Amino acid sequence: MESIYVNIGDHVLHILLKVQFPYKSFIKNFKKILNKQSNLEITIYDDYGLPFKNYDVEITSSSNQIKYRRADYLIQVDKDFKHATIHVHNELALKHAMMNLYSAFLVHNKWGLLIHSSCAIENGKGHLFSGQSGAGKSTAAKLSFPRDLLSDEASLVKIENDSITVFNSPFRSELEAGDYQGSVELNSIQLLHQSPENNRVKLDKSDALIQLMDKVFFWPHSPEETKTIMKLLSTLVKQVPVYDLSFQKNNTFWELIS
Repeated sequence: MESIYVNIGDHVLHILLKVQFPYKSFIKNFKKILNKQSNLEITIYDDYGLPFKNYDVEITSSSNQIKYRRADYLIQVDKDFKHATIHVHNELALKHAMMNLYSAFLVHNKWGLLIHSSCAIENGKGHLFSGQSGAGKSTAAKLSFPRDLLSDEASLVKIENDSITVFNSPFRSELEAGDYQGSVELNSIQLLHQSPENNRVKLDKSDALIQLMDKVFFWPHSPEETKTIMKLLSTLVKQVPVYDLSFQKNNTFWELIS
């Protein structure tokens, strides 16, 4: 068993790994710290289920526990989101289960959202690139080099009434997490569309809210949780402009953002 403390955003997670499969490629993106106090303790076992089948998650709730069940993982977490147990089939299941749990943890604490997007830093400000699968999030991330990259798959966005900030995310697809510390102000959100030419059009707040709803990683288990997510999104679009960005498959789209 390996016991580690990791820092994600403002939070400390204590992870107890009771697994046999190689997990190093997943855990390498987490910032390990020396700590004896945590916001959430997670015990992980590799004794569950089948290989990945689909993204369908069954959610059940009792008086003191919430369960998130997929073909390849099972999450059990107490209602206070202080202690959780994850049973997984393999490393891919572990990655998805951790994203599921941490997203729910963020919403429970009304801290912010995990958004399906990449994020790069330009002149000290963060810029998100989101869209449907295949829209070009990873492509935009790669084309943003040598800018610091805070995410290539799931951006960690803290949402407050007077500020929106984005942190380095350990939930990666292809590109490893860099050493960037702290957070930056989120300056814009781009909804991506690959195109023969570059064009950027600002959306009104109501349209932006609707467009972002299916870009959030969340598995709501109650109407109250859905209301929290909508309130967080509403606060986000009030402070951060959202654009439709049609872009060529090269880095010239940054001329429309910088």
